[in-house]
Amino acid sequence: MTTQAASEIGLDLEPVAGDRLETRYDATFVARLALREKQVQQSYRPIIQIHKWFARRPGSVFRSLLLSEFGDGPLASGYFTGHAIPGVVADPFMGGGTTVFEAARLGLSIVGGDVNPMAFWTVRQAVSPLDLDAFRLQASRVIADVEEQIGNLYKTTCTECAGPAEVKYFHHVKTCACPSCGEEVNLFPGLRLAEAVRHPREVYHCLGCDALREVEKGDAARCPECDFDLKERPTSRGTATCRHCGERFKFASLLQHPPKHRMFGMEYRCENCYHTVQGRQFKTPGADDLARLERASALLEQWGDDLVIPDDAVQPGDETNRLHRWGYKRWRELFSDRQLVGLGLLMQRIGRVENEEVRYALATVFSDFLRYQNLLCRYDSYALKCQDIFAVHGFPVALLACENSLLGIPKVGSGSFVHFVAKYAKAKEYAKSPYETEYVGNRKRVVPIKEESIEAPLMDSEPPAAPQGAWLAAAPSQELALRPDSLDGVFTDPPYFDMVQYAELMDFCYVWLRKFMGARAEFAAESTRTDDELTGNTTRLRGMQEFAGGLSLVFCRMSEAMKPGAPLVFTYHHNDSEAYVPLIIAILDAGLTCTATLVAPGEMSASLHIAGTKSSILDSVFVCRAEDPSSQIGSVEQRVAADVEAMRRVPHEPTEGDILCLQAGHIAASAIRLLRATWDRNEPLERRFKIATEGVRTVRAAEEKIIR
Repeated sequence: MTTQAASEIGLDLEPVAGDRLETRYDATFVARLALREKQVQQSYRPIIQIHKWFARRPGSVFRSLLLSEFGDGPLASGYFTGHAIPGVVADPFMGGGTTVFEAARLGLSIVGGDVNPMAFWTVRQAVSPLDLDAFRLQASRVIADVEEQIGNLYKTTCTECAGPAEVKYFHHVKTCACPSCGEEVNLFPGLRLAEAVRHPREVYHCLGCDALREVEKGDAARCPECDFDLKERPTSRGTATCRHCGERFKFASLLQHPPKHRMFGMEYRCENCYHTVQGRQFKTPGADDLARLERASALLEQWGDDLVIPDDAVQPGDETNRLHRWGYKRWRELFSDRQLVGLGLLMQRIGRVENEEVRYALATVFSDFLRYQNLLCRYDSYALKCQDIFAVHGFPVALLACENSLLGIPKVGSGSFVHFVAKYAKAKEYAKSPYETEYVGNRKRVVPIKEESIEAPLMDSEPPAAPQGAWLAAAPSQELALRPDSLDGVFTDPPYFDMVQYAELMDFCYVWLRKFMGARAEFAAESTRTDDELTGNTTRLRGMQEFAGGLSLVFCRMSEAMKPGAPLVFTYHHNDSEAYVPLIIAILDAGLTCTATLVAPGEMSASLHIAGTKSSILDSVFVCRAEDPSSQIGSVEQRVAADVEAMRRVPHEPTEGDILCLQAGHIAASAIRLLRATWDRNEPLERRFKIATEGVRTVRAAEEKIIR
């Protein structure tokens, strides 16, 4: 690359000199940590089990970024030791709290803001001190009381010994009436319930017998009782066949609104004979099981007015419109009568816990476990367990539903209240005594970091650098009352435009928690949706320009409060360089430039929401300061090559999607440097958007010319 060609597009600028983030960050070291963490994130960072949040970045990445800026010596040598660093850092898009947690561990004071009250609540609960003994005691009392009242609704009779047994999962199928004969049609997409992997035989629902049947793997898959073909697909592409009259018909318009379900199977655990039975225990519901369903409906009618059950409408939205198409108009319609009785009673009982922080903790457990307690949950026929409603970032509605046990069996199954109580306790133990996981060869060891803690005193305004404090706000970050020249850095993971509809998804939990919280100001609004949310949303008419304008306001507010030379650091990825235009506008409006663009893993390749796509698992980390760089940076091609080489040393071979995203990030950084000298933040947003877009295209065209 010639000097003249570089200068034409502003690439003859240099990264900031000195011993800080731009030079101390070790991409290969960080990637080794982050890729392992993302495989089993809850094991490496149990704090994330406080409550579900979406697209969490690895804690190891943000610990590394913070230490690279504020620590001493090589990153690798200080990563596994304790720190007590004075200073104040902010995260204006705190989401699930990664920056807050990692900064708190290092002793830094924190300002965390997020417009979504569920983000605020999740982070508050993680940071707030909690008496774990009192928490466990009250949880056990709540469970015992609810079990006494409705435990029988989750019992069945063992088919082996005829004794009482605990139900793990109830299996339901959607139904509709045949338009020809009026008979009920079960809308099975397929008849196999369980694969012969973790169970010795395949389990099918036989339409001929209307019963569960088990067959050996590799057999012809015909019912051993009536010879019905178990490979039959009763529904396909929205069309069903009536077994009574043979009519084939489109069923979407014939569904009840909301859809009706029929229970056709159960998985249970008999304490007396479970250990003598090979595999899992499945059964067809009997008369007593169906009577329990009727009993639940009767209890709902009897107790309904006294139970803590929300009746909020499902508002229109990019994701929630799918629920509307299936006839779900109110959030409570996503739950069976038995679930509504159990959930309403459980929340009612939690409300009687006297200790406020323990009551808040149990309510948070309740809010989180809702994602396994609804009729949008599905059964994983391979893993033989209930799937989270948010296994993907949306509200997919399936023809089959898996109803989980409410209270559950300790250490058996997953997704029940006892399991979430245990996860919450583990998260809070980690908050008190965090650790890291280090690999020596192929062996890993847990390294306690005794001097650190995630728990920090909560404050109502910006804390000083010392003593440590945490100010968490459920508010637009551009409105935070920050002191000028007070922030030592801003570290964040902003929304990736329209990739995740945070508010639409979190309303599912919020409407329940709001019903419980009552007078707390953070739960005053009917929905977490607000015009201040920055995610792109077609329903709310929020596009790229609205995203750019909102992001600019936040970055400008942060910049005004940053100390001279302090960094604004954020992660981002998208394989279209023009999707970075809002970021370019926000950085330049804030009076900053990009002093470095680093690489870090941000996703797990096996994540359901990106599996099978060309999405990148690598993020670009933008480091922005008010000062100009001062030495040669190199071309985009050279910088991408350096990133790829750093990942190969992990070892991780970047995919086509990874490389496209890295290219886009470096092009955006070059465009920022190209445009800074002539940037006018007072120009109309439409004009700034056009200038930034042209800047990206200029850099991209110059790079293509250089490559040729």
